[in-house]
Amino acid sequence: MIYGNKAMTELLYLPLYRNATRAFYEGSIDKEGGNADWDWFMFRDPERNNEWVIFDAVGPGCIYNFVQHRYPSSKEPTFRFYFDGEKTPRFTIRHSEFGEKYPFVEPVASRYIGPADSGRGPIRVVRSFVPMPFSKSCRVTSDVKLSGFDKEKGEGGWGHIVCHLFSCKPGEIKTFDPADDLTSVISLWKKNGSTDIIPFSCGMKSVSSFTLAPGESRILFSDSGAGLVSGIKIITNGFSEAHLKKLNLTAFWNGDETAAVDSNFGCFFANELGKHGTRYLLAGMDANGEYYNNFPMPYSRGAKIAIRNDGDRCVRVDYASVRYTHEYNDFYADNPYGVFRTSEYYQRKYTEGKDSIIAELRGSGHMAAAVVTGYGRGGFAASCEGDVRIHIDGLRTPGIESDGSESYSCYGWGFPTGPEFNPAGGYDSTSDYKIWSEARLMMGDVNPFFSSLRFGIESGGNNDWQMDHSGMVFWYGSDRSRLIRLAEYPGGSIVGTPTVLTSYFEGDDDDCPLTFSGEYGVAVRLNCRLPNNTEQVIIRRISDQGRGRQKARVILNGNEISWLPWYRADSNKIKRWLEDEYCIPPDAIGNSRDISVDIVPVDGGEGITFNSFGYEIYAVIG
Repeated sequence: MIYGNKAMTELLYLPLYRNATRAFYEGSIDKEGGNADWDWFMFRDPERNNEWVIFDAVGPGCIYNFVQHRYPSSKEPTFRFYFDGEKTPRFTIRHSEFGEKYPFVEPVASRYIGPADSGRGPIRVVRSFVPMPFSKSCRVTSDVKLSGFDKEKGEGGWGHIVCHLFSCKPGEIKTFDPADDLTSVISLWKKNGSTDIIPFSCGMKSVSSFTLAPGESRILFSDSGAGLVSGIKIITNGFSEAHLKKLNLTAFWNGDETAAVDSNFGCFFANELGKHGTRYLLAGMDANGEYYNNFPMPYSRGAKIAIRNDGDRCVRVDYASVRYTHEYNDFYADNPYGVFRTSEYYQRKYTEGKDSIIAELRGSGHMAAAVVTGYGRGGFAASCEGDVRIHIDGLRTPGIESDGSESYSCYGWGFPTGPEFNPAGGYDSTSDYKIWSEARLMMGDVNPFFSSLRFGIESGGNNDWQMDHSGMVFWYGSDRSRLIRLAEYPGGSIVGTPTVLTSYFEGDDDDCPLTFSGEYGVAVRLNCRLPNNTEQVIIRRISDQGRGRQKARVILNGNEISWLPWYRADSNKIKRWLEDEYCIPPDAIGNSRDISVDIVPVDGGEGITFNSFGYEIYAVIG
């Protein structure tokens, strides 16, 4: 299992497939689908001083990213982290202590103070990338209600937690301890901007002083066997912002004739704007024409990397180098991995009333980075209020969201103070709000998928703003889907009289009413035969999330998976449809090919709220 400090520091693991791992988000998304993304709470915990619960997960997992915004006029919150059902928090931190209280220290945790906003004072944003694994469960609380416009207590409830949830036995995960040594993570993150973050003994191919005519390409690196590219560095003579759109990097792996990587410099080096330098751990550039990309790129049967000039003028390259090694060939031969890929470049455009779909990935693997640029149209500012929404494997409920694009890059409102960046995210911008370019680069918190991933972003708070977007997604994987639907169980056809409900899913299509039939609080049995090459089993459900804390026991072939109930804490009384999944731990399946799954609703804290309006069973094949 790849998690915690290992996932954050051992960059050789970044290309490895994440089986039995699901990316999960909890945060302050407007339940009505508008721009009121300021309320972040689910319920109060009577066993823990009636604190406000902002995150609640049962089963093994690992928190990777925590962000919270507030105005100075609001009461300062204290956050408490409870692990594995403990009644006493293992870790407590005030908003003002981010960046100073171990292990939430620079550079893995920090704070940002933004500009004054409409007389309400400078917004304060705290963030952490400290990995916080848990073996059995995790609950995060605030001692104050994180909400928006409160005349008495001020404003400031925006925020989110991004984590991985694992389908494994509890003993495979070591729960977070605040005293654990975080030196390896801190040391790596202090190399932000460096080009030697993966150590090895030798290997570099470099080229200096050449000119690319319009339409011309030049090979920078080629290899006929197995190896690993660990860094690409290029210096152009006489930097021009046009280089960011007109110069391209292509990469071909394992003898394929189609480029797995085909990216303009702006996306590949994580800044399409280029007004200022932005230096992240895995990619970056400055405004003088020096660029680097440190994503590990393994290959097994050859590689070719080239630079191409798509502009109408000659470009002089002062220096280009590719760091590579054969030292880790055995490691990648023994561990299944995906090759480094880019999505098709999303050309600048405006989609009225709908999300800009920056990437539609087909295949299996995990998303590892995104670069998005926003442009104001017709005198409009380039709004940062648009939520990022990531749909995984065709689920109609977004798996990852953000309360505005500024939260996705882990900064504050407005993008007027660029550049702002940390090792994992940031942005460049102009002070007139007309354009910004943001990047989010992942190490531990990648987004796994088995058939598809859709990355979209709103124009404004409710797709009500005139602005263009462009951008690209980086990912590791294969164009082969590994997800097969095995069975479908329509809702309302199991026992009793079904309930018919018409409502909406959250996300881009939240204005499209859908009607399903289903039942509340009813146990069901699902039977299925698995293909011989099944590695995982996923049960997908449509439910009514009008009430939260849905919980059910899951019993496989007569044996309860007691450490991993089906649990969903959040609710939405307005956009009531939820599509979520339960991943059966591979160890629980064993060699069984005929499976019987009983799903038995139980009280999750607010009565029996678990319900179903339809199930599907999927196999993840090898």
